[in-house]
Amino acid sequence: MAFGLLIVRIIFGSLMAAHGTQKLFGWLGGYGVAGTGQFFEGLGFRPGSTFAVAAGSTELVSGLLVALGLFGAVGPALMISVMVVAIVTVHLPNGLLSSSNGIEVPLLYAAVAAALALTGPGAASLDAVLGLGWLSAAPLSGALLLAGVAAGIVNLALRRPALVAA
Repeated sequence: MAFGLLIVRIIFGSLMAAHGTQKLFGWLGGYGVAGTGQFFEGLGFRPGSTFAVAAGSTELVSGLLVALGLFGAVGPALMISVMVVAIVTVHLPNGLLSSSNGIEVPLLYAAVAAALALTGPGAASLDAVLGLGWLSAAPLSGALLLAGVAAGIVNLALRRPALVAA
């Protein structure tokens, strides 16, 4: 089980971290802060560059924490906060499946993040090595996951879509 969790954590966390580097540095075909910021402005997040840095940093940090198995449910909760925003602002109008840019991929990220938070990072993790297993206790993990959802909702509340001219 520990090896299975390690594989999932490394691949899953690394992919999320890669999304963050696209937003922050323009790596791996991304648009960097400037391009992502323009996109975010179009979604109603102003100033777009500030939200791009926040989203990219959250994706990068959450992905690294998950990949390393460090700090229990903190990484998954951060990941969920970003996925809540992505689902609502970008993917929800497009339906379910990713073939139409629907909610499938961010929903999968959120579901796997929640599952990892509730399962714990496993024996092959930095939490296990550093004696931080208590960070994966069910009450704390549940509270962190709820905080992640709440953070996503707060972010959505900060959104100011442009008014359409009459």
